[in-house]
Amino acid sequence: MDVDTIPVTGVDELEKHLDELLADPTLEPTLKLFDDVELQLTDANIPSLIPRLLPKITDILKQYQQDPAILCSLAIKLLAPLGFTQILSIAPEESLIQALRSPAPSANILAMSILEKAARSPSDAAILAMMSNVVAEFVTRWLSAPQVEVGEKGSRVLGDLLDVDCDTRPPDGLSVNGTEITVRRPPGQGLMWRRIFQDRDIYGLVLSLNSRGPHQNAEGGLSTKQLTLAQGRLLRVLPRLAALNFGAVARTDFADLNQRYAGFEGDGGLLHFATLHMVDREDMLMHLNLIDFLETFLSIQRITPFSTYKMETLTKLLGDATSRDNVLKAAILSLPERTVPEEADDLGRFIQEVLGSQ
Repeated sequence: MDVDTIPVTGVDELEKHLDELLADPTLEPTLKLFDDVELQLTDANIPSLIPRLLPKITDILKQYQQDPAILCSLAIKLLAPLGFTQILSIAPEESLIQALRSPAPSANILAMSILEKAARSPSDAAILAMMSNVVAEFVTRWLSAPQVEVGEKGSRVLGDLLDVDCDTRPPDGLSVNGTEITVRRPPGQGLMWRRIFQDRDIYGLVLSLNSRGPHQNAEGGLSTKQLTLAQGRLLRVLPRLAALNFGAVARTDFADLNQRYAGFEGDGGLLHFATLHMVDREDMLMHLNLIDFLETFLSIQRITPFSTYKMETLTKLLGDATSRDNVLKAAILSLPERTVPEEADDLGRFIQEVLGSQ
């Protein structure tokens, strides 16, 4: 018998158990039934199981009251061969929003795994960009989830979505110290970029979830620990985004939101906010995060295409950032000594150009 045609054992029992869970959302799942089927899944047998199992799992997740981790794990495996638009026919926007709002990290990861599929093509990313409520819930969960794995997943998904959608991307891709930052691919449509950076509600959401102020003291505001987690997540994703579209992260149309949430004037974008106004430098860990961010950021900007706007922006930004921070300035000036030898000289010249006259 061809191995691909061997039936998956235990499917009938699992299907019956799913019916039981659907009838009584308070039931505990029988983990062995799920594990036995999941371990047998292959690219060949998954398609035939999707119509039998996935709709039931989706319906159960809408009302389930126990930890859904085992359900979400199986769902992610079953969704593997499906594209983003195919999944939307099974799990529409409302289901994605519900999963993103769930306190269960497994449900958050499931929803983000579905959104990640939109990063496979510019057309799928454009479809997601039109789903403003889903994007808002995704950004909220990415920044506010207490679980590290949810934050890391969100950072990857956001970066990949903006990468495939970028309409100003470096044509030949970029790599630093052998690490690929952006891949060589055709430009996207830019709709996801406009949703994140030019949608007033989404831009305000990013600012509010990363800044201190009265809005954090309101019900549902982030704790001090969670605020630092959110800030760390933004700092880690910005170097990649700045490599793709420097202008989008360097300036904003919403100067009033800068004033409201972060207390600074002008049209500086998320790059300006994160570098100069977001981090409490008295917090040693966050100060180290800021230094690490700027070192990564400058290493990448050295190899992005030259523009007068970029260099003027960097000179002003780094001047302001280091003017009263000798630890940061010393770290940046010593960065070439800590990079790979073949790139040290060029990086040193680049840093001197943006910081040498400070």
